[in-house]
Amino acid sequence: MHKIHWFVAILSEVMATTALKAVGVIHEAVSQPDRHSRYGSAFYFLSLCLETISIGAAYAVWSGLGTVLITLIGAVAYKQVLDVAAVVGIGLIVLGVLVLNVFFQDGGPLRDILRSYARTSGNG
Repeated sequence: MHKIHWFVAILSEVMATTALKAVGVIHEAVSQPDRHSRYGSAFYFLSLCLETISIGAAYAVWSGLGTVLITLIGAVAYKQVLDVAAVVGIGLIVLGVLVLNVFFQDGGPLRDILRSYARTSGNG
C-alpha cells in the first residue's frame, strides 16, 4: 500500500506545483485553497509511506521524480527549452532514483517491479 501512497504524494505535489505556473496572479485568491489542499495531500500521503520506507529514500525519490515531472511538464506545456545541462541533470536525477530504488536497503517500488520481471523472465 505504501507504493500507492508514494505515487499519490508525488502526483499531488506535481499537480500543486504545476498550478503555480498555470494560474496567473489575477486568480491567486481563487486558486490558493486548491494548491494548499494539493500540497497538504502530498505531505499527508508522503507521511503514510514513511511507515514502511526510510525518510531518506522516500524523500529523495519523491523530490527527484517531482523535479523530473515538473521539468517535462514545463518543456511540453510551456515550451520551456531544456539545454544540455538540464538534460544531463535530469538524467542524473533519474539515475539516482533508480539507484535508490534498486540498491537502497529498503528499496522502493521500482526494485519490486524489477525483481518481479526477473522472476517471470527466468533471470532471477
